[in-house]
Amino acid sequence: MAFDLQRVLKVMLFASSGPLSGKDIQTALSRFHDQSAGPGPATTETADLPDEPGEAGLPAPAEDDEFFHDVPTLVTTVQIREAIEGISLELQAADSEIVLIEGHNGWRLVTHPRFARWVRLLRNEPPPVRLSPSSLETMAVIAYRQPVTRAEIERIRGVSAEAGLSKLLERDLIYVIGRADLPGRPIQYGTTEEFLEFVGIKSIDDLPASDVLSPQQIDTWLQTAHTPRAASDADMGLDETGDMQLSLEPLARPEGPAP
Repeated sequence: MAFDLQRVLKVMLFASSGPLSGKDIQTALSRFHDQSAGPGPATTETADLPDEPGEAGLPAPAEDDEFFHDVPTLVTTVQIREAIEGISLELQAADSEIVLIEGHNGWRLVTHPRFARWVRLLRNEPPPVRLSPSSLETMAVIAYRQPVTRAEIERIRGVSAEAGLSKLLERDLIYVIGRADLPGRPIQYGTTEEFLEFVGIKSIDDLPASDVLSPQQIDTWLQTAHTPRAASDADMGLDETGDMQLSLEPLARPEGPAP
């Protein structure tokens, strides 16, 4: 029987203490072949020992099991992703309480959000606190603009960012990247790995495109804010192409004798 990568990956996902990456999977397969090519049969002392029962009373695994036959020496990233997608579709079709998600560090088996309350009850944890609209706006500016200073955030939003920054730092959604090369060396902020988990994306590049918060347009806006210009007739809604223009200057009187 051919090697069943999908079933082996299920076991790895279940047993992994953290996200399982493609590199982790390929490393495990390399270890299998390294151990298979290692020392030969056991010595007499170990060979005479009786077989030990498996964990929890299960039968001991047999090394000639189908899962240890025809193990490929190389499994490509494409093959791993196809097997992972097959597992995910299988869980969805079964309406399972477990779902497979992909994060920036790899794949994980997690409980379905519908059962989150039972998990919190088991761990005796309080319900998650929702972020306020102010904090969400601040987080969005940091995500798209980073690295960004508090002053830049406040110029963009038009209000103080102190409360939002404190809440985001407390939740480990942002962190201090460093200091800007500006007078006073203000602190710069950026998003964390927890932010990626919170939003459900693998990297910052996966953020939806935003014309409003694109770095180029924000830079232009900030430069304009630093060097404001006088309002023109067009800014005031006046027609610059018409023959007659409204003006605050008094109209010139026609030449002629005074009355």
